Amino acid sequence: MIRSKIPLRTLAVLASPALLLPVAAADDYRDYRAEAMAMVKRDFQAKGIAGLDRLEQDGVQAVCNRTGNHPPADVVRRLEQDQMASVRFPADGKLMGDWKEGEKLAQNGRGFTWTDKPGLPVGGNCYNCHQISPKEGSYGTVGPSLYLFGKKRGYGEDIQKYVYSKIYNAKAYNLCSEMPRFGYIGALQEQQIRHLVALLLDPESPVNQ
Repeated sequence: MIRSKIPLRTLAVLASPALLLPVAAADDYRDYRAEAMAMVKRDFQAKGIAGLDRLEQDGVQAVCNRTGNHPPADVVRRLEQDQMASVRFPADGKLMGDWKEGEKLAQNGRGFTWTDKPGLPVGGNCYNCHQISPKEGSYGTVGPSLYLFGKKRGYGEDIQKYVYSKIYNAKAYNLCSEMPRFGYIGALQEQQIRHLVALLLDPESPVNQ
């Protein structure tokens, strides 16, 4: 699921000369994108909750795509600030949930398919990219290993806030990160993110054993 609304700051960055490609490269980019999007729009049919809005990239994705995931440093700094401002922390200040529920979410990759009903809880599918619990032998390596994360990084409020915000919107820390913006796009709800924070930071979690 992709947001198509572009913040004003991002629109300004998109128009920045710093992101202008050489004429030939820009023409190649436009031709390639136009051809690819025509193919996708031809074959992708809206069904259920899978709407045509998923074909639209937002401003941050556009910046990363136009620069091969290497925007100028000043652009990165400004847009990461925008993304950080999007993070919504729990009103009660509690950032930790139940690590056992977090493990269930990490194992669950279901959600946002055309067969799912609107508002149906989805999973985090964390093992698709990360090593987490040592008891799980199947995991991806796209992201870094999170085994012993809390033991190495600590269990305090600062690291809890970091983990919560990283799950909510990873692009606040790495603009062109491949990690989904789980909270920003509404894939995971507040309590679900808290459970995942606990999975990584609860001393009793198998992650920290």
